[in-house]
Amino acid sequence: MKSFLFKFLSVVVLFFSSISFAYSSETTMRISLQLPLKSHLGQNLLLFKKEIENRSNGEIKVEIYDSAQLYKDKEVPAAVGAGSIESGVASLTRYVGDIPAVDLFYQPFLLNTDKKVRKAVSKGSSIRGPIDNAIKDTGSTVLWWQAYGNAIMLSNGQAIKNPSDMKGKKVRVFGKTLGTFVKAAGGAPTLISGSEQYLAYQRGTVDVGMTGVSGVKSRKLFEVMDTITKTNHGVIEFIVVANTKWFNSLSSKHKEIIIKSAEIAEKDVRDNVAKIEDDAYKLAKEKGMKIITPSKSDIDAFKAASKPVYDDYKKNAGSLGAQLLDAASKL
Repeated sequence: MKSFLFKFLSVVVLFFSSISFAYSSETTMRISLQLPLKSHLGQNLLLFKKEIENRSNGEIKVEIYDSAQLYKDKEVPAAVGAGSIESGVASLTRYVGDIPAVDLFYQPFLLNTDKKVRKAVSKGSSIRGPIDNAIKDTGSTVLWWQAYGNAIMLSNGQAIKNPSDMKGKKVRVFGKTLGTFVKAAGGAPTLISGSEQYLAYQRGTVDVGMTGVSGVKSRKLFEVMDTITKTNHGVIEFIVVANTKWFNSLSSKHKEIIIKSAEIAEKDVRDNVAKIEDDAYKLAKEKGMKIITPSKSDIDAFKAASKPVYDDYKKNAGSLGAQLLDAASKL
């Protein structure tokens, strides 16, 4: 009887131990996203989620909180760095307060071809490598970069195809350097979060918008603006970051799964961003928006007006900024 009881208790202990182990081996990764899940960045996160959960056999569970449910874009760097959430998506320019050099991508017309952009954002490149390393000092680890496309102008009625068209206009911007660009062109910049754009345009808080064309589609901005000007004056990049302490606490197996899934997600969004932009322009036309491409002389006028932007960057971005500018000149 004692022998049977001992065996029975041993089985019970092993059973509950296995449950405890299974539970402890599970990892939950919450990701904050300011855009709607239907946006191409949201769809990219869904691809990442699928890859991770399949590769880990469900050991890693990914929860996506889209449309700024938890944090606005500007709040993500601090929230992830402090460990308030495991991961988040933020516009690269949101790190400009800690790392002014990240706004290299908003130096007007600097990275003006897809070939240059791809070289700049490739993992370990002379531009991305130092930026990823600098972000580690904020308590976060960069998992992958999400291509969002080129910066464009939105307006009602009059296209913003020349600096003279911007004079006296209130312009929505999403970064300090873009604000300097607007000032140099004669406008008045207003920093507005991406999730608050629609209402800002609808209420007339600003006269001109600045975003990526994919946002026109995902945020239905065609309902509140009627003209797109393809200035393509900057490159909009988002990054997916994870809290470094949390990431380092994971098993080697789980870290490898996350890294591999991030690589797959990064390649997918980078390879498809051109088509994503084309589809967004087609939808904008279908919705009645005018699509304006500035002439070479108009772009030259913007370039001439942009000198203060470069001067400001060189002054504030320090040695890292000088290093990145030099690297960009060699692309």
